[in-house]
Amino acid sequence: MTDTQRSPSLLQALIPIAFLILLLSLNVYYFGDSTLDGSNQIALILSAGVAAIVALRFGFKWRQMLDGVVESISSAMASILILLLIGSLAGTWLISGIVPAMIYYGLEILNPTIFLFAACIVSAIISIATGSSWSTIATLGIALLGIGQTLGLGEGVVAGAIISGAYFGDKMSPLSDTTNLAPAMAGTDLFTHIKYMAFTTGPTFIITLIVFLVWGFVNSGEADIEQIAIVQSAIQDKFTINFWLFLVPAAVILMIIKKISAIPALLIGTLLGGLCAIIFQPQIIEAISGISGNFFEAAYRAVMMAMYGDVSIVTENDMVNELLSTGGMYGMLNTIWLIICAMIFGGIMESSGMLHVITASIIRLANSTGSLVASTAGTCIFFNITASDQYLAIVVPGRMFADTYKERDLKPEVLSRTLEDSGTVTSVLIPWNTCGATQSTVLGVSTWVYAPYCFFNIISPFMTIAFAYLNIKIRRFSDK
Repeated sequence: MTDTQRSPSLLQALIPIAFLILLLSLNVYYFGDSTLDGSNQIALILSAGVAAIVALRFGFKWRQMLDGVVESISSAMASILILLLIGSLAGTWLISGIVPAMIYYGLEILNPTIFLFAACIVSAIISIATGSSWSTIATLGIALLGIGQTLGLGEGVVAGAIISGAYFGDKMSPLSDTTNLAPAMAGTDLFTHIKYMAFTTGPTFIITLIVFLVWGFVNSGEADIEQIAIVQSAIQDKFTINFWLFLVPAAVILMIIKKISAIPALLIGTLLGGLCAIIFQPQIIEAISGISGNFFEAAYRAVMMAMYGDVSIVTENDMVNELLSTGGMYGMLNTIWLIICAMIFGGIMESSGMLHVITASIIRLANSTGSLVASTAGTCIFFNITASDQYLAIVVPGRMFADTYKERDLKPEVLSRTLEDSGTVTSVLIPWNTCGATQSTVLGVSTWVYAPYCFFNIISPFMTIAFAYLNIKIRRFSDK
């Protein structure tokens, strides 16, 4: 800070964040669940403008703030490249039958006697395969809810099982936008984040499954699972389903274990998915490309289309149609747009010292690792309640606390795990949050009704705080 620059007070530093919260609240009110189409991005840009005005009044130069923005965006470039590759991987894994096979065999474990337990696992499997809790809940979740109700189970507990599984899969899937967003904000890589997050997410999910297993046995009964059979039949009619397809995800997992960087691992996974589509799904290749009689051209066009753009597999079942669709690289652009706008806002807030002022005020109350993690979790939940968007509940606290974790000798994966354990999963518990509003509308179950049964979402932030206070799996730069 130069002699002409002054440090803003806490109240002044909070002005851009208060303005951001106001705009985001208006976005939720007027745009509903379509806020990610652009209104939240614009809110971040306008809030960055307010932050710049405040910073100029305290003697900061525009060039200094612009350098901060460039540095901030640069730090997220690796994550942006990974997001693009994830979009292309999702496309080739769909047309190759890999994702449909995961869904098909996942449905095999459904059993009326252990319905809640199975519904949670199936939702998790499909969410891991698709990388989206929203699409899982909006498609298969609706069918599972109907089946659960025929068993005599309350709609709240069935919805809670579906949402718990879907959000577990969303957190642990490398295809998920929030799972990519959290490490981008914290400054770590995707696979380190996922592996480290498993330490808290695993026990939380096991506890959740035990609760649903006990609940299911107490309330067991018979049910007509015709809807599940219809889904499986629709998938089998379109795709050649076999276990050979699982060699591709197994190869990607092996590369992750061997510590191959995310970008080449995802690129190889994408290309292998395209190869499987050519070998096992010639009928899908022809349907997507619209070309018959020239298989080379059809294969080239279909694989390219799956990698870069919207691809949908049309069946006779509308629910399956929604499940078997992907946006390719194009589908990731809104998330990338959000990341860039968030980094602009964060870059100005950071370079002007306003983030430091805010975090310093919070950190003064956090004297231990446990209290720092608890403060971070509380901040994420606060933004889920006030900003009404899970992305902002990850982005803003991520930028606020990143330097503090480094100063406390904590590796960035500690922060990224905390962001997901508290920011991602609690969003669906807030009725006016975009996630809560969407899922309650899709399932036709009030947020207040299902929230008490979303055991995974409720336990997650407490688990990450407990690990921090007990100093379990807390990585430090000073560790060997």
